[in-house]
Parts: sequence; C-alpha cells; structure tokens
Amino acid sequence: MLSDPVRLLDGGVAIEGRPILRGIDLTVHSGEFVALMGANGSGKSTLVRALTGLRDLTSGSLSLFGTPLEQFHDWHRVGFVPQRSGAGSGVPASVWEVVASGRLTHRRLFRPLSRDDRRAIGEALEVVGLTDLARLGVSTLSGGQQQRVLIARALAGEPDLFFLDEPTAGVDLPNQQALADTLAVLSGRGATIVLVAHELGPMAPLVHRAVVMRDGRKAYDGAPLADHEVHDPAFGEPHTHHHHAGRRDHAHAPHVAGPFEGRRP
Repeated sequence: MLSDPVRLLDGGVAIEGRPILRGIDLTVHSGEFVALMGANGSGKSTLVRALTGLRDLTSGSLSLFGTPLEQFHDWHRVGFVPQRSGAGSGVPASVWEVVASGRLTHRRLFRPLSRDDRRAIGEALEVVGLTDLARLGVSTLSGGQQQRVLIARALAGEPDLFFLDEPTAGVDLPNQQALADTLAVLSGRGATIVLVAHELGPMAPLVHRAVVMRDGRKAYDGAPLADHEVHDPAFGEPHTHHHHAGRRDHAHAPHVAGPFEGRRP
C-alpha cells in the first residue's frame, strides 16, 4: 500500500514566539488536487512552507511519502513553486537556464547535463507552452509567463508532489487559463498537487478538495467551495455550510532551514 504524500498531525508554527498555525491535521492522498484557501494572513502560505520544510514546525509531526520529515531525503519527489517575486530576481538568465536548474536534485554539481536532463527540460517547457521562448531572458517575460517558468522548473525535476503558492496572484486571465491547462496535464498524469490560492478562477474545475484556513487553524476540509463561499465573512460559523457538514473539520481552541534553501536558485 502506498503511503500518503503528506501527513501532518497537530502541526503548529510560531514565529518569534507568536503562534501562526495551531493544531493542524492534514493528510493529502496520492493523486489528489487540493486547494488550500483562505483570506490573506490566514496562515495558508506558512502552512505550505512548513509542509516543504522551509519553515520549522514548533509542534506536531510531518511525514512525506510515509517518511518523517527529519529522515526524508528524496527531495527530487517534491516540487515547490513559490510566488512569482523570485522568478526574474534581476539575474540575466534565460528561460531554459532557469528551467534547467530544476534538474539539480538529479545530478551532481558541475556535472554536464545528461540526455535525460535535456529530455526532462524540453518536456517541462512544452507542458507550460514556453518552448518557443526558451532562449529569452526571464526578466523580459510577463508575470504570467514568469510563473509558468517557475512551474516548468519544478516540473523538470519530475516530482510526484507539487506545492504551488498563489501562482495566479497578479496574473491576467489568459495566463491564468494557461496555468490551469498546465496543472490539468500534471493532474492527469497522476501528480499530487497542493495549490495555495486566494481565488481559484480557471483552476476551480481541477480541484478535488478544499481546505480553508482561518486565523491559523483549519476551518474547513471537504468538497470544493466557490470563491464567494470561502470569503464570506461568516465562513466558519456553526450555521454556515450545512451542505458540507459531514466532511467539515471544526476548529478548536488552541493548546496554550529548509531543504529547498540553497539548492534552488
């Protein structure tokens, strides 16, 4: 029996002594497309950074593919797509060079690219629709195209599990649709996807399950929700979302660097 890609039990994160996440239980099953939603400041991005080892847990336990985080070394199985702010980063790198950096988890430093490396890079560029722009500088691209470069970089590593942190933030609708098309291909291949999103837009039809954060706790975990439901001021109150009551996790009162850093440009 395959182990779940993500299993977090009673997870908590505090920053400078201030609780940010409290009592989070979250299991992501193989092949699921999970949307992690909530208002700004609800803790969803902090949660993703904790799930990727970029933010230390201060309580609870996390396992990836059945292995406790402290013992997990198969980072090539995990792809992390950060928010777009670091895509260009002022470095005059081409699209191809940035995507090629996603192969670092598969080869030794300073070794030339192998045939498998070049195949994976080419396939990643094709999936995100940027083959024709491969030799352009990343800084010359639009925001949506830069986000697709980051997805291609993660995809080049051929991971089984993808984390994407608000990939559609500040992206126009045509590029949002291009991102959705890319994720549809990955999901169709059986990848497990955890998507952080303020609003889903064109991604909505892809989602199998919604997890909603509120004030550092998990307020909902169940069937997909519409954007307006998530952002209703009354969300999380006992009288709301009765149609999902059977699958909802109610929040309780609280009980009173990472593997990608230094390896990903």
